[in-house]
Amino acid sequence: MKRSLVVIWSVIAIWIRAATAQAAPPVVCVLDADVMTDSISIRLRHLNCAPRTPPNAGFLGVDVLSLFPMAPERALDAFESRSEQQATELGGYSATTLISVELPGMARCGEFELQRVYVAPKTLEFIPLRFTGDNFVKTNVIARLLQSEVNRVRNQQQFATAINWTNYKISYRGTTQIDDRLVHVYQLKPRKRRVGLFEGRMFLNAFNGSLVRNEGRLVKTPSVVLKTVEFVQDYVDIGAFTFPKHAHSVASTRVIGRTVVDIYHYNYLFPAAVDSGQTLAEAGTAVSQRH
Repeated sequence: MKRSLVVIWSVIAIWIRAATAQAAPPVVCVLDADVMTDSISIRLRHLNCAPRTPPNAGFLGVDVLSLFPMAPERALDAFESRSEQQATELGGYSATTLISVELPGMARCGEFELQRVYVAPKTLEFIPLRFTGDNFVKTNVIARLLQSEVNRVRNQQQFATAINWTNYKISYRGTTQIDDRLVHVYQLKPRKRRVGLFEGRMFLNAFNGSLVRNEGRLVKTPSVVLKTVEFVQDYVDIGAFTFPKHAHSVASTRVIGRTVVDIYHYNYLFPAAVDSGQTLAEAGTAVSQRH
């Protein structure tokens, strides 16, 4: 069982690296104290496990779009430029994050809500807000997931999993619509079977080249106990930057069956708005989905 727990949080961590490699800034995690797990600590409460709806998750920002869609090659160039701009110009932000984990085969679940405050270049403080669910999920999955973010940044692993021509073969697959937006679709195939890379599709806004969605399956898992990991990661534009909005993943293991993880990000605030106490922009989802 101990081995299976290690597989669970390791897989979730790898999925996060793949899903957020293009949009997440370098971070170091600092957490409140009460429950200790490895080198991090989290203040958590054990309550009954029940679904909930996150607070207001509407998006108040507005894209500045060109009049006509970009050519696929130009959209890729714009995606690269936006990523570089965000890496160099994003000074900080705060947001609310909701992590929901289910282990259907064990009838266990947990939901952890926290505030995250990022200050460039590599500091992210998590302020726990509430936890509902099973202590098993709290200490063996969610806490370890947060610790994995620290290790990822300290080891500079985000560069090895970024979506670029060095790590992936990228081919154009036409257009479609997501939430009534025209998007270009690109097939991604890793050049190497490296842990953290995925095979799947990337969706870019056809008018400004911003990242709208990544979806696929990890090409390499860290253990023979794990069979597959599939995910979908949605993003939102706030001004010139792109941030994670909702990530859904399902891992299939040979020991405990499925591990289902949903991570929501909303109520994004930026330094000027944080200082004045006013909301500059919000992003997220109105429903905490369960499967």
